[in-house]
Amino acid sequence: MRVGFIGGGFMAEVHSRAARAARANLVGIVSSSPERSEAAAGALGIERAYPSIEAMLSDDRIDVVHVVTPNTSHLEHALAAIMAGKHVICEKPLATSVADARQLAAAAVSSGVTATVPFVYRFHPMVREARARVRTGEFGRLLSVQGTYLQDWLLAQTDGNWRVDAASGGPSRAFADIGSHLCDLLEFVTGDRIARVQALKRTVFESRPDVARVTTEDLVAVLFETRAGAVGTLLVSQVAPGRKNRLQFEIAGSGESIGFDQENPDLLWIGRRQASEILARGENMSEDAARLSVLPAGHPLGYQDAFSAFVADSYAAIAGDSRDGLPTFADGLRAVRLTDAVLESAGTGAWVDIEGELA
Repeated sequence: MRVGFIGGGFMAEVHSRAARAARANLVGIVSSSPERSEAAAGALGIERAYPSIEAMLSDDRIDVVHVVTPNTSHLEHALAAIMAGKHVICEKPLATSVADARQLAAAAVSSGVTATVPFVYRFHPMVREARARVRTGEFGRLLSVQGTYLQDWLLAQTDGNWRVDAASGGPSRAFADIGSHLCDLLEFVTGDRIARVQALKRTVFESRPDVARVTTEDLVAVLFETRAGAVGTLLVSQVAPGRKNRLQFEIAGSGESIGFDQENPDLLWIGRRQASEILARGENMSEDAARLSVLPAGHPLGYQDAFSAFVADSYAAIAGDSRDGLPTFADGLRAVRLTDAVLESAGTGAWVDIEGELA
């Protein structure tokens, strides 16, 4: 697979490592200026820096484009790549409005390209094991869901980032950035859909470096109901001291409960009325979990491994090999719709139904 990258920041590092692990040819990169493009190419070991996005998209050597730029530019860059006939991997959120996300999802379908969004926590083996347990029937009927995604990288008012500014990051920050991961994972594991939400959001600091008036949220709490009638709660925060990247969920069924913490991703907690257990990644796992378990038990798999598995499956899909659980632009649209509903509820104080595509 011959790949190009639009954007040269932290996520370009993650994507390039995953592409290299998938044995791709890292053909080129273009960043915000020719100088930054050259620097990124050198730092990431990419073959060449392009002088412009147009120059890269016109290169017939490029099969797939990774879009890893600020959120508000995703529509422009991903759509240009699709129109150039390139397959696309676009960072989330797919777009900063439902209309833009819908346009991208429709363009990918009509153009016949493979277009994916890195909801990479789906690719932890024990997440696939949790999903398989829900499907087999021992779990029973879904009763309740609780999930958190907690970070502390914006805890101080002096902490800044382009994501804080709505002009670059869009109208939502904490929920669009990390809450979308949590919702996608919960729906993926349970096979159920969030049907309606009621939300509260808070912006802790009115200003941050380079942003005189912060309008994006630092934390969000959500009460929700699923289509099957289960009830759930979510807490999403980027101002939780000591929590670096803790995505955690616990789902309760009529037969057992299942708990997962991505900071300890090789373990599942299985709760039962008679006795509970900690299930470690190892033998006798589901077929899908075993496929993603690329190292022997006792050799921990982490975030980059999950990311590499996502990119490898995206490339496999481009090559014509369908892989179960691959998140597409349709899933990206779903996440933007959920974000929109959460913002609407937080603004009005009312319950908001999740309507429209993929509801």
